[in-house]
Amino acid sequence: MEKYGYVRVSSREQNETRQLLAMQELKVPNNNIYVDRQSGKNFDRPAYQKMLKKLKCNDVVYIKSIDRLGRNYDEVLEQWRRLVKEKRVDIVVIDMPLLDTRREKNLVGTFLSDIVLQVLSFVAENERNDIRQRQAEGIAAAKLRGIRFGRPALALPDNFEKIYEKWESKKITGIEAASQCNMPASTFRYKAKKYKQYTQNQ
Repeated sequence: MEKYGYVRVSSREQNETRQLLAMQELKVPNNNIYVDRQSGKNFDRPAYQKMLKKLKCNDVVYIKSIDRLGRNYDEVLEQWRRLVKEKRVDIVVIDMPLLDTRREKNLVGTFLSDIVLQVLSFVAENERNDIRQRQAEGIAAAKLRGIRFGRPALALPDNFEKIYEKWESKKITGIEAASQCNMPASTFRYKAKKYKQYTQNQ
């Protein structure tokens, strides 16, 4: 029997220290701790897949909380079944003592673990969906208030208005106008279109 630890953070900016400390307290060997720095939406993660190949019957996998395993309800349940039933390894969720497949290896214990797992996985996915919805609503509300997203538009050069008028009256070509504004021809045409719309609405 060997101890393994699985650690996941959603991005490189997040800190995995708390999870690693928990593994060290449980005396999980450092070379048996696998860390992924990416979303939990699926299990296509290099460290997790590498750990999966090393697991043998009766090994124990520790995770800090169920959402560190994943955030997709169906896939978490499928991976749990794969680990416990196919690989025949034990899983210990440190923050949830009821999710410890080493205890009460009978019908009641298995049934209880399955219920708790399904509830927690469902809550984790719902929380993820709620975050996405709140983000979408926040962006929509910000747009209504006139807040712009994306890269800020480049300011027009001081001579743009005069050059635009020459170009509009066909005194110079688009290429000449773009050159005098020190910008690509495609950018000048785009800016000219926006400038025309702006002046017509004034």
